[in-house]
Amino acid sequence: MFTTIPHNAPGHRAPARAASQLTQWNGSFTDLTGHNISYTMAGTNPSSNNAPTTIPVVVVPIKMVYGSRNGNMTFDPNAHTVANGKTVTANTIASPLFQTGVDFKAGSVDLGNTQYVDAYQRGNFWSSVQTNTNYHVLLGSPTVLAEQTISVSRTQGKVITNPFGRSKVGTMGINAFDAKLQTIMNNNAGTITPGVLPLFVTYNIFLTQGGCCIGGYHSANGAQPSGQTYSYATYVDEAGSFSQDVSAFSHEIGEWMDDPFVDNNVNCTDNSIMENGDPLENNANYGDYAYTLNGSTYNLQDLVFIGYFGAPPSTSVNSWLDLHNAKSTVCPGQ
Repeated sequence: MFTTIPHNAPGHRAPARAASQLTQWNGSFTDLTGHNISYTMAGTNPSSNNAPTTIPVVVVPIKMVYGSRNGNMTFDPNAHTVANGKTVTANTIASPLFQTGVDFKAGSVDLGNTQYVDAYQRGNFWSSVQTNTNYHVLLGSPTVLAEQTISVSRTQGKVITNPFGRSKVGTMGINAFDAKLQTIMNNNAGTITPGVLPLFVTYNIFLTQGGCCIGGYHSANGAQPSGQTYSYATYVDEAGSFSQDVSAFSHEIGEWMDDPFVDNNVNCTDNSIMENGDPLENNANYGDYAYTLNGSTYNLQDLVFIGYFGAPPSTSVNSWLDLHNAKSTVCPGQ
């Protein structure tokens, strides 16, 4: 349902230009098998920093066009409006992923009136954050680039009925799609730099890789610390569907936060890297929980804490294994 692309995948080239790096920090723990696990995350170290960090974000809307031989439809996030009257692109930015206004809690513990993934990360390292109370990793107010258009050939994808609902959705092979993103990033190299998170947005699109359906992925061009990280997700405008509204974005931004370079290896048999969204995507409602902000409802996917991968559970709020306390056991392999 979700995937990653390694930072050294074919067609992924590390930035050649000198540029600021992603704000990042390194940590480690001894897992339950006795192995030392080292990791890199976006932001600063919560045990030694008591100040907010803001990561600049560039949003790139992508219009997907299907011709008469593979569906004869166009899926445009800048043109399609959702129930609250906003376009898909605007409603993504209006969501709790970028805006404050929701007071997030884990049981009786108040994580703060903040952005969703920041609240998650505060809970993830609550043993430090309860002292360093001003610790935050925030997404900056996005710069929205000009919409890009991808014309999907009939060998690359087609229009189908949503397997998780009744609406029409477009498909495209993930490798062909990622090649288009590489071109877009290269053409906008002055704006998309390693210190910035580019977030690519589609509407009612599922990627494919030997079958449907991929709602999003994150990757990097080049390794840490200077590689260019990026994320992609789709916004499906059908309630109850996989990737409904901003749920896929919450999944991918959460995974980018805790594994930005797709190289935080862990000893889990369900997940070889520290992908904090994957263990919950098959739960009821695809692991999503509904939150209301400014009268609109947004579905945000639950994310596992670092204890799920074998770190001391006491690192996180209430010693829980995920933000909504849906997991009762650590990952298989631990």
